[in-house]
Amino acid sequence: MSQRPSVSGIDAVTTLRHFAIVTYAIPPERLQALVHPRFELDCVVLDGRPRALLSVVPFEDQDFRAAAFPSPRWSFGQTNYRIYVRDRESGFRAVWFLGTTLGSWVVAVPRYLWRLPWHYGRVRFDCVQGPSDRYSCFRMTTESRWASAELDIEDMGTPPVFDGFPDAETGLVVLTHPLTGFYTRRDGHLGSYAVWHERLMPSAGRVRSARWDLLDRLGIVPFAEQHTPHSVLVQPRTEFIVQLPPRRVYDVVA
Repeated sequence: MSQRPSVSGIDAVTTLRHFAIVTYAIPPERLQALVHPRFELDCVVLDGRPRALLSVVPFEDQDFRAAAFPSPRWSFGQTNYRIYVRDRESGFRAVWFLGTTLGSWVVAVPRYLWRLPWHYGRVRFDCVQGPSDRYSCFRMTTESRWASAELDIEDMGTPPVFDGFPDAETGLVVLTHPLTGFYTRRDGHLGSYAVWHERLMPSAGRVRSARWDLLDRLGIVPFAEQHTPHSVLVQPRTEFIVQLPPRRVYDVVA
């Protein structure tokens, strides 16, 4: 894992609470048209067939702040929708962001200043933890014109298992540790930003119920398939750094 980077200026530092990664393994043809040609889908083989990986990542930013200033601090819910890819130019793994919902007025900064595909959503977490930090209740709801969502997870309290990967360590690195994200900016150009977080030690989860309106609307994970993900990871908290500002890479090729 990479070392913690030095932070300065408007780099953002936060503690993420109620962090979950719900990953779906789906036919690659559902996703290919959504990803810039610079990237290829990062696939695994399941039952003899290639499957592309897409994750929905809800969490709560507990004390989001600029690294150079101890205050002000903000708390809000957030959900990222991302596809796992490889950069054809560098060969490195990355994620392709379909977009993000964020439950605060501060969404205006990435949306309008930096042209990120971020959208407002009213987010609520209903989570209860026991003495060992295992969740007895993990529920999240988002009300959003772009991507309303509902999630109810059972925290199994056991180490995760990742079908299609040679071992658990490889699966954990691939699904939890892509540090560079790319996306189509709201002005049509290609954008990128980098993040860092410490090594995650999540427990396995099980979806009791899930409803991701965006995934159904795009036709990539219909409602009928959303209750059977490839894997579910749950972690109570982790430190997170976002290196800012994001950068424009080059024009999107039609």
